[in-house]
Amino acid sequence: MSLFAIADLHLSLGSDKPMDIFHGWDNYLDRLTENWNKLVTDKDTVVVAGDISWAMKLNECKEDFEYINSLPGNKIFLKGNHDYWWDTFSKINRYLIENDFEKIKILFNNSYITEDYVICGTRGWSLESETEEDIRILNRECGRLKLSLESATTSGKEPVVFLHYPPIYGNNICSDIIEILKEYEVKKCYYGHIHGTKMIKGAFNGEYEGIKFKLISCDAVSFTPVLVR
Repeated sequence: MSLFAIADLHLSLGSDKPMDIFHGWDNYLDRLTENWNKLVTDKDTVVVAGDISWAMKLNECKEDFEYINSLPGNKIFLKGNHDYWWDTFSKINRYLIENDFEKIKILFNNSYITEDYVICGTRGWSLESETEEDIRILNRECGRLKLSLESATTSGKEPVVFLHYPPIYGNNICSDIIEILKEYEVKKCYYGHIHGTKMIKGAFNGEYEGIKFKLISCDAVSFTPVLVR
């Protein structure tokens, strides 16, 4: 049983928001499907780290969720900045049950145990958090990350963290997030959100303060799920 990760699917099967108008995104859904099917089996787990669907409301996600549910493996979703459909944990779970999306779960103040790791995470927030509102949201996201990691402490397994927003980009570092990762002895952190050739070149992929970071947005990883283990 392997663990994979990818972010920023930006699906629009039930809405008019095509991504293939952007450079490098041509025929991306076919490419994603082919790559996913080559790598992932039904015994595996795939974390989808935000910006999953362009739907504005939960009941508009059906076609996008049907597509993801049909792919091999169990999927764990966390919220991205464009996931406007995201609702409360109970409402999303009820929607998944009512529509028989049995291969999808939600990462939201909780954690999930796999064979080798315990999966933790949250959306995170912008590195340029200067306004009072930004600081409030960042503090809330830090709280959610702590809740997720705290729920994993009794598992006896190594925590691996998934975020949507990067905790490091260029010379900018979200020290609040980094300190939490260090506190819970996290060694691996995967994130999305960054797109486009120029922006991807500036993304941090490597080790910082003993933690390995990797960008997993779709176009950064050639629309291919990344093997965590």
